Amino acid sequence: MQVKLALVAALVPSMSMAAALPQSPDIIPEAGIVGGDLATAGDFPFIVSLARSGGSHFCGGTLLNANTVLTAAHCSVGQSASSVQVRAGSLKRNSGGTVVAVSRITVHPSYSSSTYNNDVAIWRLSTPIPTSSTISYASLAASGSDPVAGSQATVAGWGVTTQGGSSIPVDLRKVTVPIVSRATCRTQYGTSAITTSMFCAGLTAGGKDSCQGDSGGPIIEAASGTLIGVVSWGEGCAQPNRAGVYAGVGSLYSFISSNL
Repeated sequence: MQVKLALVAALVPSMSMAAALPQSPDIIPEAGIVGGDLATAGDFPFIVSLARSGGSHFCGGTLLNANTVLTAAHCSVGQSASSVQVRAGSLKRNSGGTVVAVSRITVHPSYSSSTYNNDVAIWRLSTPIPTSSTISYASLAASGSDPVAGSQATVAGWGVTTQGGSSIPVDLRKVTVPIVSRATCRTQYGTSAITTSMFCAGLTAGGKDSCQGDSGGPIIEAASGTLIGVVSWGEGCAQPNRAGVYAGVGSLYSFISSNL
């Protein structure tokens, strides 16, 4: 199982395997989109790339308003606000759009680095990012809501496109996958591994998933475009009977809304 951080040379050592779950040594942050397509303008106008200041992309995020980005806690622990930046309004992770600095990083107070429970964090921006022809803010799933098993969800990011890939794409990619019931996901990973703050999505046969470099990015309800989750972890990428695991916006709504 892996968190979906971009495992590239530019990452500091503490970001690479530090989040491995003890019960399964191969669990690390997930990275890129597997089995998907290039995103087009307007598909994810609220997605942002998180990067070292002047450096490399390592996670995704979602713009919630002019001053606030939602991402994964495992993308945020150990990060200094002064050493990172956010790029919005571009389909490319390394050019275009608007780049701003970060003033504060707030990790969910009950986040567990050993289980990835409550895997969300809020980044406060130093400079507001207004809406434009390429930028808008995400609509949050309702408090207490849980994605319906069998419904379709779309996830996007700049992560690797194959498990174990050594480079991440420049252009944003997306893939649509069905929501997997929590009961089924618990048969795949174990009852205690999948908490009520998580939900799962993927194909039984595999082949479509988020992967390393996609961590922290958005997964939306395909029909409405509502933000339902944050890319969190999974065992490998796009493996049969190993759904991607996401932090649920509905279950973590109180923390998110209190930090807007």
